[in-house]
Amino acid sequence: MEMMTLTLAMLFCLQLKHFIADYLLQPGWMLGGKGDLRRAGGYVHAGLHTLGSLPALLIAGLEPTAIVLLSAAEFTVHYATDYTKAGLSGRSHAGPDTRTYWALHGADQFLHQLTYVGLIFAALA
Repeated sequence: MEMMTLTLAMLFCLQLKHFIADYLLQPGWMLGGKGDLRRAGGYVHAGLHTLGSLPALLIAGLEPTAIVLLSAAEFTVHYATDYTKAGLSGRSHAGPDTRTYWALHGADQFLHQLTYVGLIFAALA
């Protein structure tokens, strides 16, 4: 597969996965568990993202070891990003009608998108 086509295919897979995992498959118990290391919600959510990234990593033709390492990295970064956002959001007491809420949400989404840039770079380098 041509490099540009492969890059765009991976990006499409990751974007579709992100929409599904963050906006369609995230019940309240998952949302509520993101800021608490003792609750399953954040771990399950990060795991869902990790599993959802497998098609993008597979089309890159990576060896199983590379897939495991990149998946572990994505899980860790995703969990840490969501955990940090949950903590900051909880301390700010900002609701969806405030600039702070949307700034935190935007920063969270931006960091997730940078993670995908890193995954694509690592997979294709």
